[in-house]
Amino acid sequence: MAQPDSTQHPGTVLRKRFMEPHGLKAEALATDLGVPITRLEDILAGQRSIGAEVALRLGRYFGTSPLYWMNLQSRFDLHVTAQVLGADIEHEVRPSVGEGAARRVA
Repeated sequence: MAQPDSTQHPGTVLRKRFMEPHGLKAEALATDLGVPITRLEDILAGQRSIGAEVALRLGRYFGTSPLYWMNLQSRFDLHVTAQVLGADIEHEVRPSVGEGAARRVA
């Protein structure tokens, strides 16, 4: 399975790639996973992150690696943070190694 775009919240990936193709409803999935329906609904709505516990549960349920779910969340979080703070960080932080540092030393 190809890696989803990092701009998609993991809840969107869960709904579109896993729930919809299997005709799963949120209530049934929450019950099967052993999590409160409100937690799952918040994830599906993009209002809550997928944490380690839910990643383990989703991995077990769908036969995926829990790391798949954690990576989706990490990639999404990095994308969102880069959109909000990326330009500020580029101006505030001077590289100490690599190409930026070489320019500074030269």
